[in-house]
Amino acid sequence: MVALIAFAVYRMNNSVIVVRSATVERQDIVSTVSTNGRVEPSNEFQAHAPMAGVVGQIFVSLNQQVRPGQELVKMDDSNARKAVAEAAAALATAKSNLAALEHGGTQDERLLATADLQTAQMQQQQAVATLNSIKKLEAQGSASPSEVSAAQERLNLANSKVSQLQQRRTSRYSSDDIDVQRSQVTQAQASLDAARTDLANVDIYAPFAGTVFAIPVHQYDFVNTGDMLLKLADLSKMQIRAYFDEPDIGKLSNGQPVSIVWDAKPNHTWHGHVLEAPTTVITYNGTRNVGECLISVDDANGELLPNINVTVKVTTLDIHNVLSLPREALHTEGTSNFVYKINDGRLIKTAVRVGVVNTNRVEITGGIQSGDTVALGATTEVDLRDGLRVKVKQ
Repeated sequence: MVALIAFAVYRMNNSVIVVRSATVERQDIVSTVSTNGRVEPSNEFQAHAPMAGVVGQIFVSLNQQVRPGQELVKMDDSNARKAVAEAAAALATAKSNLAALEHGGTQDERLLATADLQTAQMQQQQAVATLNSIKKLEAQGSASPSEVSAAQERLNLANSKVSQLQQRRTSRYSSDDIDVQRSQVTQAQASLDAARTDLANVDIYAPFAGTVFAIPVHQYDFVNTGDMLLKLADLSKMQIRAYFDEPDIGKLSNGQPVSIVWDAKPNHTWHGHVLEAPTTVITYNGTRNVGECLISVDDANGELLPNINVTVKVTTLDIHNVLSLPREALHTEGTSNFVYKINDGRLIKTAVRVGVVNTNRVEITGGIQSGDTVALGATTEVDLRDGLRVKVKQ
């Protein structure tokens, strides 16, 4: 039995195993992550209905190029003009009421108050004359003290009435009443300003040069306040909103180059870069934990349309002319990395230092040199080990 085991060990140590191999060489190492994204304009203008009403006229058509300041849509302005007239009337009424309060009433009220005061003053003068006459008669013994007292009472009433009318004429309304009316004037002015703004907004103009890419309404349609009327964008300036799965988020950073492919034009590739790397994780479509990433399109040239779906590939690692070998050749024990270098037909376990790694290749920063040959694996189910005799598969 011992002899058989020894013979088996001898054959194992001296048999030649066919292995696949690779040469250590300098190459570029590139890592990428891909996902889907949706194209959107970087500079977009959305025209919304400033008020509920009828679309009066649409001056442009879909895909039309427009210049800055060109009229796009006009709402029917009859309701807006009516609102301005009503707001102007309300403001005039509020101002008139304020003036009346500040001057003690309307003109008719002031004329009536003046007439009432003049009448009361005449009655006051008559009461004074009557009292003086009765006092003289009393001195002559022709009038009684009670008559003098009654005449004095009538004068007191006349004086009181004159005083009341004078006070009412000068301070009929309190400062609180005037403040309330001033607030009503301010509110009426704000309503008029808003109505005038709405009237001005019935004519909608292009804020910049671009392409009309959506017109969801037709002439004479009724729309509610805020409804979409038209979309305009500069199609030469586009961006992509892409969603990367959570494990890839840490690889992304601002400025990384991006290649973009659209299935409708599979032979064309656009280019861009990461504008805003994800800063948080959200749930997308109810199933994926993703990070939202904003990507610029540096060469859109009007060919990518808003709202289309594209595939984006972000280059997260790109180093040039580094010593590398296939990842399959690298072995790890604990924290140590090693390869099996082939020397004179035998495997030599060789410790190596590792740099960056992608899915296919690994950077070697020490332990082996350019031109060395390393084993990838045996062509049969044999584990590689130090000292094993091998033959490289041709």
